[in-house]
Amino acid sequence: MGELGFVGLGTMGSRIAKRLLDAGHSVTGYNRTKARAAWLLDAGMRWAESPRAVAEASEAVFSMVTDTRALNAITSGEDGIIAGLRPGAIYVDMSTVSPEASRAVAQQVAAKGAAMLDAPVSGSVVTLEQGNLSIMAAGDRDTFERAKPYLLAIGPKVNYVGDNGLAVTMKIATNLSLATQMLAYSEGVLLAEKAGIPRDVAVEVLLNSVMASPMVKYRGPFVLQMPDEAWFDVDMMQKDMLLALELGRQLEVPLPTTGLTNEFLTAARGMGYAERDFAALFDVLSRMAGVER
Repeated sequence: MGELGFVGLGTMGSRIAKRLLDAGHSVTGYNRTKARAAWLLDAGMRWAESPRAVAEASEAVFSMVTDTRALNAITSGEDGIIAGLRPGAIYVDMSTVSPEASRAVAQQVAAKGAAMLDAPVSGSVVTLEQGNLSIMAAGDRDTFERAKPYLLAIGPKVNYVGDNGLAVTMKIATNLSLATQMLAYSEGVLLAEKAGIPRDVAVEVLLNSVMASPMVKYRGPFVLQMPDEAWFDVDMMQKDMLLALELGRQLEVPLPTTGLTNEFLTAARGMGYAERDFAALFDVLSRMAGVER
């Protein structure tokens, strides 16, 4: 069993840390807001007063934060993760951030005699709690093999995709399709509803049709009732869409549906839905169509 650390105990990060605890690992954690980690402390997690203190106590440190700025905040400076890394330690960042920024952090980690993987996840709170989360990892192959047992404690499917930065690239490539799928699904629901089919019937038909991807199946019912807590809010999804559009510009890959869907996310923010689950794309369309939620 490993001496592990976890920095960033938000909606997903806290549940990942709990899975590591449940697998028998010792976990030392830090979160900007300690109160959000209270339930993990009750479950046996140890508390550290800074990201550096987490790294000093751990042979492998995990993190999951909102964006590139947050990643730099937890890794740099005297109280950052990098300052506390032991020689030979592993740092696994599970955030969805700029690939360029992730590679820059990996170089700083290597300068400390440690090694970094970028290892974002694909799935939701539901898939995580069901034990069906998928993980993509990138970095040194030997480091991946050392970290793999920890990753398998989080989710049953772990894919190695190549050098540092390529896992976050793969995650961005994955996430752009989630929002575009949600927009297309919403169009179908609203077209059926305005033609006279009850919304719940349209949802039932679509969720049992060939278009129902795993994401549509678990998020599709949100057009009937939104969750009290966003699984992945509009702001976070737009952050990933903007990362995708920037990568598309750099790599000369046209992303027309990504660009269009991003505009609807901007509309969602303008309508006050920034902190709601990105299924609020339905609400944007429904208001445009003159259909009440």
